[in-house]
Amino acid sequence: MAVSPEYRDWVLEQLAGAGSVSGRRMFGGYSLYLDGTIFGIIAHDVVYFKVDDSNRPDFEAAGMGPFRPFEDSDVVMQYYEVPPDVLENREQLAEWAHHAAEVSRRASSKRKKKRS
Repeated sequence: MAVSPEYRDWVLEQLAGAGSVSGRRMFGGYSLYLDGTIFGIIAHDVVYFKVDDSNRPDFEAAGMGPFRPFEDSDVVMQYYEVPPDVLENREQLAEWAHHAAEVSRRASSKRKKKRS
């Protein structure tokens, strides 16, 4: 899941308009955070954003699919590849990033309620 430093830096630059975006290495990939909430990952120089039923249709309409952490497995995660045209459009990318962060916060909130 290696991520080249050049690609990582370019993605972070593209996301600058979204607000307080940061990242850190994670299992050979790179995790993306907006105001401290994980909303995306970069793996093999591909960007994926967190999805649920509220935003998955946007990704699917663009022909994008889910992140598969293991090549020879049917395991998928609730992160979908960000369409190239969205990556190129900083304003649209910021909107998608905010939506993905909202999805992540909702998922986190649901997990906390189940633990209570």
